Amino acid sequence: QVQLVESGGGAVQVGGSLRLSCVASGITYSTYCMGWFRQALGKAREGLAALHNDDSTLAADSVKGRITISRDIAANTLYLQMNNLKPEDTAMYYCGAGSSRGLFTLRTSAYTIWGQGTQVTVSS
Repeated sequence: QVQLVESGGGAVQVGGSLRLSCVASGITYSTYCMGWFRQALGKAREGLAALHNDDSTLAADSVKGRITISRDIAANTLYLQMNNLKPEDTAMYYCGAGSSRGLFTLRTSAYTIWGQGTQVTVSS
């Protein structure tokens, strides 16, 4: 059974940092791309960063320079390190997986497996 489970969200103050984790089960990294996405209230889900199985990465311009995506294959875990958090970073954060055979992209339509999300709230 394929499953993604996110954790690490919480409430932080402006300028703080968080590291989100996504534990994957039933997924072979060699055939999937993994990504981090977020969805704020009333807004569409947006892609933040993605990691291809060849270790190439993508990052959205809106968060570039403040985030780092990485993985621990042995632990089947994908990470998102977020620094200098801002109130506009408040959202539900999701981990997604998509086939590595397709276009490497941050578009949510390319990702077919999703976790349940972890909430990040940034306050001033």
